[in-house]
Order: sequence, then C-alpha cells, then structure tokens
Amino acid sequence: MPEARPLADRTPDRTPDRTPGHSADHSADPAAGPPPRRRRPALRRAPWATLAAISAGGVLGAVARYGLTVAFGHGPAEFAWAIFAVNTTGCLLIGVLMVAVTEAWQVHPLARPFLGVGILGGFTTFSTYVVDVQLAFRAGAPFTALAYLAATPVCALLAVYAGVRLTRLLTRPREGSR
Repeated sequence: MPEARPLADRTPDRTPDRTPGHSADHSADPAAGPPPRRRRPALRRAPWATLAAISAGGVLGAVARYGLTVAFGHGPAEFAWAIFAVNTTGCLLIGVLMVAVTEAWQVHPLARPFLGVGILGGFTTFSTYVVDVQLAFRAGAPFTALAYLAATPVCALLAVYAGVRLTRLLTRPREGSR
C-alpha cells in the first residue's frame, strides 16, 4: 500500500511529453512557434423577438400578481393565501398552456415564450413563497409556516397535473366526429 502524503506534497508521477511538436509548454521551445489558436465557439445572435415577448409578458404577469397581493395582503404570521392562489393558479394555467400549444393548437412561435415564460413566469412567484415561510417562522407561527411550506409545492404540482389532464380531455378528438 503506498504511503499517504499530504496534498501539498503530491506531484504528478509522470513527466509531460517533451517531444518536439508535442510539447504542452510552448514557452520552453522557441522553435515550436506560438501556441495554436483555439477556435472560440460561434456566438448565437440574441433572439430579440423572443426576449421582447418574454419581457412584455413578464411585465403583465408581475403586475397582475402585484395587484392581487396588494388587494389580498396578509400579516407575517398568517397563511399567504394570495401568493398560494397565484402559484397554484399559475401552475394550473401552465399545464393548460403547454398542452394547448404543443398538442392541440398551431400557434405563433412567440406564443409560448410570451404566455408561458413571460406572463405565467412573471405571475407565479416561488421566491415570495419562501420569504413568506421565513417570515411566518420568525413571527412565531411555525404551524402556519410548515403548512404553507408543504401545501404550496404539493398543490402546485397537482395543479399542473390537473391542467394537463383537463386540457387533454377537452381537446381530444371525439369518436365519430371525423
């Protein structure tokens, strides 16, 4: 069994290949010339139309969420019903939208970025959910915090599933309707 050495004392057991033309250290052999230039991967152009659609949708979704949280505010020790409803409803609509635009309808290429990433992404807010959980704990309401912590992801996932199933059920071709 080899002797264990401290990490600082470890050196590679092999020396690098010093054959002319294959040297990894081009500064040691001036005759080798400059090191070969590495090609940079081609940069893709920014999809400005997609970014604009996402941004416009995000503004609309965030404004709608803000309006609901102002209209239905809550104290730090209370269950955040407005954010809970926003996240659950947003997830339901994401399930509906994804089936609608990928399986049921032919839509404009910017529909999914605008509606899904933009509006519904700006509308839902899982970062606020986490802050609300922390505030409830700090306010001395651990049961409220734990209920909110558990209920939001469970209901959000169930909402996505319900949205997908419901939309598939409603958009499925009927027997004899051909």
